[in-house]
Amino acid sequence: MGIQNQKSLIRDSQKGFSLIEILIALAILAAVSGIVISNLDKIFGSSQEKVAELFVSETVRTPLMSYRMNIGGYPTTDQGLKALVKAPEGVGRRWKGPYIDELPLDPWGRPYEYRYPGEHNREKYDVWSLGPKGNGGEESIGNWESSR
Repeated sequence: MGIQNQKSLIRDSQKGFSLIEILIALAILAAVSGIVISNLDKIFGSSQEKVAELFVSETVRTPLMSYRMNIGGYPTTDQGLKALVKAPEGVGRRWKGPYIDELPLDPWGRPYEYRYPGEHNREKYDVWSLGPKGNGGEESIGNWESSR
């Protein structure tokens, strides 16, 4: 075997990755994947809160305003948001709905809460989600919160 052939063999054997290099790359990939997977709940949890916030502050506003213009007031607490889908008793021909096709559930699968007159919005209504854990209280997401 000539010197030229030996140099060619050495060069060919150095073109691939060593086992150590492959293991290091796999370890880095596993670490990055672990970080991403462990933070998915934070990423999606944040967007679920934004969806609930958007519904309580914006989406339900127009149907409730239309109801108020036709009926002369907001639905009572007992009538609830269901009054936007089906005419409550005693409203007669003034009800021009449905004002919303169906009532969505909050991002955690629970119905939105409604109260009129509002406890937080005394001149209007309160609409809120009980939040991710469903405990309400401080984790509630309501239309009275101006910043989140």
